[in-house]
Amino acid sequence: MKRRDFIRSSVGAGVATGAALSLGGANSLLAAEAETDVDLVAIRGGEPDVMFDKGIAALGGMSRFVKPGQRVLVKPNIGWDRTPERAGNTNPKLVKRIIEHCLDAGAKEVLVFDHTCHEWSKCYKHSGIEQAVAEAGGKMVPGNSEKYYKQVSVTGGVKLKQTDVHELMLDTDVFINVPVLKNHSSSRATIAMKNLMGCVWDRGYYHKNDLHQCIADFLHFRKPDLNVVDAYRMMKQNGPVGVSLDDVVTLKSQLISTDIVAIDSAAAKFLGMDPEKINHIKLASEAGFGTMDLSKLKIKRIVV
Repeated sequence: MKRRDFIRSSVGAGVATGAALSLGGANSLLAAEAETDVDLVAIRGGEPDVMFDKGIAALGGMSRFVKPGQRVLVKPNIGWDRTPERAGNTNPKLVKRIIEHCLDAGAKEVLVFDHTCHEWSKCYKHSGIEQAVAEAGGKMVPGNSEKYYKQVSVTGGVKLKQTDVHELMLDTDVFINVPVLKNHSSSRATIAMKNLMGCVWDRGYYHKNDLHQCIADFLHFRKPDLNVVDAYRMMKQNGPVGVSLDDVVTLKSQLISTDIVAIDSAAAKFLGMDPEKINHIKLASEAGFGTMDLSKLKIKRIVV
């Protein structure tokens, strides 16, 4: 297949104030016709659940990832005591629809958790995710106590040699990573790789021992089977918590891929960032966990 440069550099493009957004290279990601046998799906223009319906169909349906009788872990960002319009957490409509697809594919059980930064019960409730999970037939699991975490070795890690991960990481068959796209004061962007910090107990270790390297190192332990980036609303500044609604822009977009490096590279464009300058993306690419070169990917673009 002919290779094309789907995404042009958007370094310095930034984000416009108010409702407008300068997407830079992200425009080319979302603008063209669909292709088959895709590596990454970019969807725009619909509600989160509708966009996921179309996106997962383009990847062959959820039955490609979830088999009858399997236990599925869905890991959104639920880290903050914020309502959905503040875009601090993954959109609850998206989480609900992913669970429904998993159950329709025959999953025995779909479990959802996060190691939250704010008080966990408030995060679960005010994010809208707790209600969404219940309505979909999934199960919320707490992540607020060290008793839920087990020590594992991270073979191949440079800085992260071992860590304590939530027990669901050890006893589920399928792992679906569902971050919300945001600006981040420490890591510049928080997308799919950064969202995995919510799977460990001691996040402080990351911050004290080369944050970006630890984020990349975690992939030596377990990579998600599927990544779904929620860009329905995007926190363009003051992340990861946000200050007000002025920090948020509505994009009505979504990205889906099995390649965690590719999806983070593509999503960074929405923030007007060069993925080459986000260290954990570059480190993960160099370690062989995926590709940053989006021209090598078959990308399907869908407008709802």
